[in-house]
Amino acid sequence: MAVYAVKLERSDLLQLPVHPDACTEETFEQWCAERVANGARLAVDLFSGGGGLSLGLTDAGWTVAASVDHNKFALQTHRANFPGLALDVDLGDPKKRGALIRVLKRVDIDLIAGGPPCQPFSRAGRSKIRSLVDAGARDEFDERKELWQAYLDVVLKVKPRAVLMENVPDMALGDDFKVVRRIVNDLEDGGYRTNLRLVDAWQYGVPQHRKRLILLARRDSDTFTWPSPGKAVTVRDAIADLPGLGLTTGSRNLPYSPTGEVSEFAKVMRRGTGEKRVWDHMTRPVRDDDREIFALMTSKTLYAHIDPSLRRYTADTFDDKYKRLDWDELSRSITAHIAKDGYWYIHPSENRTLTVREAARIQTFPDDFRFAGTRSHAFQQIGNAVPPMLGKAAATALVPVPVTDKARQNRWRALAKHLAAWAEERRAGNFWCVLPGDQLTPPVAAVVAMLDPLPGELAAYERGFREVAARGRVTKRATDLIEHAAVRRGAAAAVARLRQLQDDRKLWLHPQDMPEVLGLPPGKTALLKLLAGDDVLLTSQPVIRVSSRVLNTSSERANSLTDGRVDLSRLVGGDAKAPLRMAGLRLIGQLYCHKEEPICNQCPLVHKCATAPTLKKSHLLF
Repeated sequence: MAVYAVKLERSDLLQLPVHPDACTEETFEQWCAERVANGARLAVDLFSGGGGLSLGLTDAGWTVAASVDHNKFALQTHRANFPGLALDVDLGDPKKRGALIRVLKRVDIDLIAGGPPCQPFSRAGRSKIRSLVDAGARDEFDERKELWQAYLDVVLKVKPRAVLMENVPDMALGDDFKVVRRIVNDLEDGGYRTNLRLVDAWQYGVPQHRKRLILLARRDSDTFTWPSPGKAVTVRDAIADLPGLGLTTGSRNLPYSPTGEVSEFAKVMRRGTGEKRVWDHMTRPVRDDDREIFALMTSKTLYAHIDPSLRRYTADTFDDKYKRLDWDELSRSITAHIAKDGYWYIHPSENRTLTVREAARIQTFPDDFRFAGTRSHAFQQIGNAVPPMLGKAAATALVPVPVTDKARQNRWRALAKHLAAWAEERRAGNFWCVLPGDQLTPPVAAVVAMLDPLPGELAAYERGFREVAARGRVTKRATDLIEHAAVRRGAAAAVARLRQLQDDRKLWLHPQDMPEVLGLPPGKTALLKLLAGDDVLLTSQPVIRVSSRVLNTSSERANSLTDGRVDLSRLVGGDAKAPLRMAGLRLIGQLYCHKEEPICNQCPLVHKCATAPTLKKSHLLF
């Protein structure tokens, strides 16, 4: 790779003063009591970073009494922009966390919010971590993955009225929503009602493509009323009023004198900015050869389209290395990566990358919000932040409701209990081999996964499956019985493979080796694990169809790997019976919830289903 051809400019170090309405640990209790007495609702922001979520909470009507982080520049940023107490606490340390909990329990905290560090969960983060593990530069175990437990510990001990948790979708997708389902289960055990959704941030005024996972919980109601989505805000709306920089890298302090019409979004961003100045409108220097490339690019240009003589990277590896933003579209997601490389964010018309202020605008930080540290520190804080406008939308769904609106029976728990009971009844009969339980041993699960029989074929396979269960392995007799029962053409290959392995006694003693030895594809491997009792989510079309129809969502028609898993996680739950409910949903999809002409009158979820055609509204659970 070529040596960087411009002189690297390290920006000045911005030191920010403490907010005039800040308090100390010694005055914290009195500070909180005075504000509660005046009608304030107090919030705490854990893993607060520079304060994107705190700003959203503030705009939604809360007073952020305390924030917690472990990054000195983020803490300085928070102390400067918000009143209250900004604490440097390592929440992964049980003693320090315990001390924090004792302090918070002495005051009236209405809401706890936060986003546990997400790098281990994101696709980009996992790739980087994997390379470091392979190089021996770090442990495979990352304690940041467990900081959700610290977050949950604080919540369940402080017991606020409401809870807001934000993170990237990969926190859920990376582990079949196990962590998220565990959090939901523990919150509901603690008396909360919960609301889980994947949110497109642009629907709430954030001018970028950004999908985030939001978990809300509250004690006072089971109602979560989100604001109505609005129209998209474009890059032009977000930053076109800011000064052009030409061939310069900008400055900490520049005149603000827009020449054209200022968008409504930009007017909101200028709130509280009395002077005709713009702060932190500065970017990195650009190499001359890169500037030449930028000049040839449109928003549609991929790195592979660039003349090979101008490239510094291989196009097959870095197909999106450079990305020019489009004035009339949404920006790509602003992430912490911008602190290291701004070439994903090339200005729509100038041949440079975004400035700190432009990135902050696209994240919906107003212009009077300053970031402590150097330019790189600011970019990192901005990229790691929850967009304030998204935070405000989520917090709005947690605004207190009248005392008369008491929470009713937990609808999710009622549905989960009903589904588990139905599956347990079927497991005691002919469906024992497709519903996890004591009889369904790993060898049986492996054979069932290989054959993947339809419900109508189970009776024919019964004797063969019982032989496998009784012997603890596949015997010649079991294979003969299975072969005799097989009717579909696809079963022949499975029978042939069983013939090869029927005398391999060791294989059937080691379930973890079965998928590889049996040559199972990913889908059937997941089915084997589920039938053997592992907590996995299956995203087959029949399963997604059931959850989408029961909950009346669009996931049947949308992306089953994201929205569909949100629905499934709600129905499956996070307790010990999750595998049984997952297998039960699969069976319901096969038996009743057909794509065309579903047999609703026989479906066990008919009285819980929001889309059942013959159902009266009074019977709806949702």
